[in-house]
Amino acid sequence: MMAHDKACWVVDLGLIQYGPAFDLQRRLVAARKAAAVPDVLLLCEHPHVITLGRNGHQENLLASSHLLRQMGVEFHATNRGGDITYHGPGQIVGYPILNLAAIRRDVAWYVRQLEEAMIRATAEFGIEAGRKAGLTGVWVDVSSDGVNGQASEKLAAIGVHLSRWVTSHGFAYNVSTDLRYFDLIVPCGIPDKRATSLERLLGHAVSREEVAPRIVGHLGEIFGREMQFVSRETLEEVLQEHETPVAHAGV
Repeated sequence: MMAHDKACWVVDLGLIQYGPAFDLQRRLVAARKAAAVPDVLLLCEHPHVITLGRNGHQENLLASSHLLRQMGVEFHATNRGGDITYHGPGQIVGYPILNLAAIRRDVAWYVRQLEEAMIRATAEFGIEAGRKAGLTGVWVDVSSDGVNGQASEKLAAIGVHLSRWVTSHGFAYNVSTDLRYFDLIVPCGIPDKRATSLERLLGHAVSREEVAPRIVGHLGEIFGREMQFVSRETLEEVLQEHETPVAHAGV
């Protein structure tokens, strides 16, 4: 399957364990560095899992390993930026594998653009989301219970990794996430901030399928990429072709 320089393949992995998704990212990063694949955006949903960033603090995990096992929650240390976070059903998890050298060599700018895509997508549902100074992610100001004022709640988290300007890891956007699982951690290492979801903010059910295309579309606009939906089978074929050594005839 041919792709031009501005193409970005979008592959929906569906529900997938964190480990296999991480392995696929590593394979894609190697292939992207070799120009064997175009830019790729992986979309997925993970079973319950808590991940700790490379600079994260173990003390922000509030649950024992025994409790995690009882609740069916995996734990993974990762090489992404950021602290600790939770992934689970009802989230849109996105892993962009982009060659920033061909877009803009600026990590802070890249993170802001991931935020921007989700802010724009949220606005399409009539919710005003934004940024918080000194904090990463997408935030919504909500009325404080019984208090005249507002509190900021986190709608989406971001944690990225770059190697030779090729990105991996990415973002997690809460659509209909069971927010009780965030009680197992200090989300992103910020003790006084709560997580929220689009469903909670809207007060009615909303599906991932309603939200994901909007995030994908805004990412394409922002990064100047033509988003092309590709099957996982097609992606695997291209990866395997890249990874299979060429046999050389010899005497």
